Amino acid sequence: MRLQQKYDAFVAYFSEHMPIAESELHYKDPYQLLVAVILSAQCTDKRVNMTTPALFQRFPTAHDMAASTVDEIYSYIKSISYPNNKAKNLLGMAQTLVSDFGGVVPDNLDDMQKLPGVGRKTANVMMAVAFKQPAMPVDTHVFRVSNRIGLTQNSKNVLETEKTLVAHLPKEVIAKAHHWLILHGRYVCQARKPKCNECGITEICDWYKTNSSL
Repeated sequence: MRLQQKYDAFVAYFSEHMPIAESELHYKDPYQLLVAVILSAQCTDKRVNMTTPALFQRFPTAHDMAASTVDEIYSYIKSISYPNNKAKNLLGMAQTLVSDFGGVVPDNLDDMQKLPGVGRKTANVMMAVAFKQPAMPVDTHVFRVSNRIGLTQNSKNVLETEKTLVAHLPKEVIAKAHHWLILHGRYVCQARKPKCNECGITEICDWYKTNSSL
């Protein structure tokens, strides 16, 4: 099977079986999503969603958070992984939003990455989810699943994975394909023991062809 045929089959399957694919983080606007994504690094969406209601009630806007302190922000997120660093990043992010962008989350990749705590992956999440742009954030799920299937031909790093996926996916489904890969990796193609018996794309999966007889 040619690589583009594999991509076509991947898109066809998920377009039919997962037509609605969205972030599992709870948010109401780009500011809330940005806060949630920063908190979600090496932490589950479930834990983040348990933490953010009180945080957003106290800091409904970037201006509110920018006027706070690291210690106060920490008190709301201490159940999250790496709360000290994330509290510093959230305060810095909010202050930079206020000082440089009028408190409004920027809608382009370069400006997003000027914010403390925001790397390329987080910036791409914002582009794809908040602003519906054809961006491909690559997290551990996307990296693992795309490599296992063979979509990225054993990419060695996340940037290579991102570029390969963007090059081969139809522009109109790139943002949604990010969710397809994440959700498939979270619930079916799991890291330690993939549930191949529940998978609908074993026909195009390189890993399955190699390991199904084991």
